[in-house]
Amino acid sequence: MTEKQLIFLILLIWSIPSTYFRSKFRKIVYQTDDWKINIQPLFKKEILGLFGNMYPDNKDYLKTRNYYRIYLVIYIALFIIYKLN
Repeated sequence: MTEKQLIFLILLIWSIPSTYFRSKFRKIVYQTDDWKINIQPLFKKEILGLFGNMYPDNKDYLKTRNYYRIYLVIYIALFIIYKLN
């Protein structure tokens, strides 16, 4: 297995929890438990919630947002490493 293949495999494995993080984050941002929120495209409110502070008193939102941010940073770093190899 080459280094590029290994990084690709790590990238695939790392992408598995993305549905969980995004679903949980979107449900908080849009304040809904409807499953259809998971299949809708990216919206402005989601971006504002990710980079801003929509609900400063909601500890679940802050915790989920921060975990999602960390997850996305690592995902982007893995993707960049993959593309540079």
